[in-house]
Amino acid sequence: MRNDRSGTILEAARAIGRPLAMLGVVLLAFCEVVASPEVRVKDLARVEGVRTNPLIGYGLVVGLQGTGDGTQAAFTIQSLANILRRSGIAVPASAVRVRNVAAVTVTTDLPPFVRPGQNLDVQVSSLGDAKSLQGGTLLMTPLLGPDGNTYAVAQGSVSLGGSFLGGGGGNAVTKGHPTAGRITGGAVVEREVPVTLAGISSFRLLLNEPDFVTSARIAAAINSEFGKKVARAEDPVGVVLTPPQEFVGDPVGLLARVEAVLVRPDGVARVVINEKTGTVVMGADVRVSKVALAHGNLTVEVRTRLEASQPAPLSEKGETVVIPRTEVTAEEGPNRVLTLEDGVSVGDVVNALNALGVSSRDMIAIFQAMRAAGALHAELVLL
Repeated sequence: MRNDRSGTILEAARAIGRPLAMLGVVLLAFCEVVASPEVRVKDLARVEGVRTNPLIGYGLVVGLQGTGDGTQAAFTIQSLANILRRSGIAVPASAVRVRNVAAVTVTTDLPPFVRPGQNLDVQVSSLGDAKSLQGGTLLMTPLLGPDGNTYAVAQGSVSLGGSFLGGGGGNAVTKGHPTAGRITGGAVVEREVPVTLAGISSFRLLLNEPDFVTSARIAAAINSEFGKKVARAEDPVGVVLTPPQEFVGDPVGLLARVEAVLVRPDGVARVVINEKTGTVVMGADVRVSKVALAHGNLTVEVRTRLEASQPAPLSEKGETVVIPRTEVTAEEGPNRVLTLEDGVSVGDVVNALNALGVSSRDMIAIFQAMRAAGALHAELVLL
């Protein structure tokens, strides 16, 4: 059974005589009037105080094949000279060449409840003018927290997931991003960040996407799961959780049961646009008021042909020259007018624009104009 509203739009679009075209880079996340799926609480919120902590360190990657930092990277030269000096080798910094060495920053996140001796993945990024870190090995690098203490130590072979090949005459072939890589399990935790759950009289769940409706639904779903008032929504971000008598002294069991509760989340109608890639992502709650939409294309093409002009045969003067011939053509496509009725869904809009053969980048301009006209009832996010 077809919806009359969307059918009218599609019939109007087909009457223009344009075939249904597939948009190349448009991602759609919508359904007609179907409610959003149920999601676990653990995917919607996190426990306050249970968080990751960023770590950072400065180190050297050695063993490169002539693709390290140049002589302009003074900090690399000084760092290498300091390492040699600590090893009992006194070398002046002016005598150090670092073509096989690159200075890097090493970053990672320290998860909650991690224990000393566990391994973490680290990200290695070049600081100087190195061309590639391929084949390099990171020397032992302390990773520091915001308080200046060492929480982990990193070392190991750098994996790029790409390649860099250099040849004579400045020729080079690059695949991927050769100045940044990872070391899987390359850091060993030396110090933990204490997180204590025992003895806490109440917990607070922090929503990843603040929303009044979702916060109230999470509290209602938790209370329904336990059969008593255990949770209370205090604002669009936080839900306060008070352990019932049977879970006093068992915070892990309480939070495990709470995280498994299913909730149907709500959210703001939103259209996300990435103008650099021509990507448009729209939610199911996007609605459009009645609006007339006109769309036309102006294509300007400039073509240059190179022609050779030669002197006459057996001519004593003159020389062969190349003359560019430039041709400019402009073609304007026909205007296409479409009327959208009140309350149509994003699926109706996209189907109608597809039928008009609108490209993804034209669709970006159309949504921006609809938002400016007050016809698009959604938050417009530009990346």
